[in-house]
Amino acid sequence: MEILERITKFLNQVLLAIAGVFLVAMVCLTCADIISRLVWVPILGSVELVALFGSVVTAFALGYTQLRRGHIWVDVLISLFPDGVKRILNIINSLICMCFFAIVAWRITVWSGTLLRTGELTETLRIIYYPFSYGAALGCAVLSLVFLTDCLKSMISPKENEK
Repeated sequence: MEILERITKFLNQVLLAIAGVFLVAMVCLTCADIISRLVWVPILGSVELVALFGSVVTAFALGYTQLRRGHIWVDVLISLFPDGVKRILNIINSLICMCFFAIVAWRITVWSGTLLRTGELTETLRIIYYPFSYGAALGCAVLSLVFLTDCLKSMISPKENEK
């Protein structure tokens, strides 16, 4: 279990670092585009790049956010249940989320393969799409791994994984 937790944390830290680089690039590009528009020369394709970079930032930050419990958690009803029921609901929730994001990762991977075969490019800069969509699939797969880890932690030690 400890090995799985270490792998999960390491993967999420790597993805978060990459997401941070893309976020800084988005900010720099947006600022440069705003400044360049003041002299009537906008940066060609800046909107495309920001959208592509945004997909990487979002997908790569999902797992880390789940590790930190940063996603919205509505527990008004659940807080009324006894600890045993909370634990079971947490396990069920983790399993459902794990399966959902595993399926999402799989389907995005299939779609990315189609983009790779067809050679789909962005309109303005002619950038290939598939690396970014594979990145989104990777982010969802790592999030699924986080939910697997959460589920196993809930099964092994009930108090450790509760909010």
